[in-house]
Amino acid sequence: MEQKHPLPPFNFETAMQKVQMAEDAWNTRNPQEVSLAYTMDTQWRNRDIFVNGRESVIEFLTSKWEKERDYKLKKELWAFTDYRIAVRFEYEWCDKNGQWFRSYGNENWEFDQDGLMSKRFASINDLEIDESQRYLI
Repeated sequence: MEQKHPLPPFNFETAMQKVQMAEDAWNTRNPQEVSLAYTMDTQWRNRDIFVNGRESVIEFLTSKWEKERDYKLKKELWAFTDYRIAVRFEYEWCDKNGQWFRSYGNENWEFDQDGLMSKRFASINDLEIDESQRYLI
């Protein structure tokens, strides 16, 4: 059986650990590695895109990181319950034309009993920045 520790129900320490693990995984920019934190039938809403299933997560993240170059992410625990975690995040990235962006948002996560994320709902806004304004280096 596939499990991703720490397992719910979450407390402050395990919720913080889950958030840091997600940040670390996403900063690898490795879609296959990142996808292992999700159930096979995971459901996502990312901005206006709906993603269903681990294979679709891999496709989505591959496309995302082809567009969002030099991606660097920081997540912060916002709230948690037994099986759910809410985070705020910001990340910086550069497009193919050299324009830098900082993206801000919130995510709501729901986990199954094995610690795999079954639902991820993300709301994200992008802000153009100059390279000199970057601080997530």
